[in-house]
Amino acid sequence: MLPWKRLVRPLAALLLTAAAATVPAASASASTASTASGGGGWNDWSCKPSAAHPRPVVLVHGTLGNSVDNWLALAPYLEDRGYCVFSLDYGQLTGVPVFYGLGPIDKSAGQLQTFVDQVLAATGAAKADIVGHSQGGMMPRYYLRFLGGAAKVNALVGIAPDNHGTDLDGLTNLLPYFPGAADLIKATTPGLADQITGSAFLTKLNAGGDTVPGVHYTVIATKYDEVVTPWRTQYLSGPDVTNVLLQDLCPLDLSEHVTIGLLDRVAYHEVANALDPAHATATTCASALG
Repeated sequence: MLPWKRLVRPLAALLLTAAAATVPAASASASTASTASGGGGWNDWSCKPSAAHPRPVVLVHGTLGNSVDNWLALAPYLEDRGYCVFSLDYGQLTGVPVFYGLGPIDKSAGQLQTFVDQVLAATGAAKADIVGHSQGGMMPRYYLRFLGGAAKVNALVGIAPDNHGTDLDGLTNLLPYFPGAADLIKATTPGLADQITGSAFLTKLNAGGDTVPGVHYTVIATKYDEVVTPWRTQYLSGPDVTNVLLQDLCPLDLSEHVTIGLLDRVAYHEVANALDPAHATATTCASALG
């Protein structure tokens, strides 16, 4: 066997490991429970949006995440503020439980389309708001642009989204030096391949502009992101876009790619502002206590 062939699978494993930083481990039974019966209290299909918060919020997990783990902190945070909150599992690969977001992203967007329709039917709302972490902040843009989602979504809030892909701190630049590596990644984990800077998926997604009319976009990034790199590529360009750097709000916040989505209440305060801009309040370091 040629030396480079010995390195193909280790390189793919390294890419997978880097992406795995997006979520902690969880049990398959917990993920199933969330989808079926509400998990940590959200996914309550009898919930009816209030006059104060007339749109349900759909949470979209990141790569290797699931509908429970990614939202153990943010879902209750939004519920406590009066929102009807829902989350889904998407991007499942056959034989791979618990860790989702690995399938082709265009197919995952179709799963989101179906889920949003279910949420709107159950709640009676005309539109939903979407909040996503990592891939979950980027993938809905395919739904908005190509699957009719713009008519059903008021706002998209991306927490550390890979809107223009990632080079994993330059790691993906090594792929051309290992013939067959890129093909292996695409064949085994197409959802990862789609997120590499310059992929065919991202080229299609971003052709003609980052946004579609009628949707309010917010991006919340951290300069300490080690997964979606360079971090400035997370930002969107276009009308009705708000790009936020977490450290501009709280210089003491050291959150990186994982914690900004899973634990950071400063980021969560900015999510709440994006969902209800008419009642937004200043986000500061003190927001961590709110």
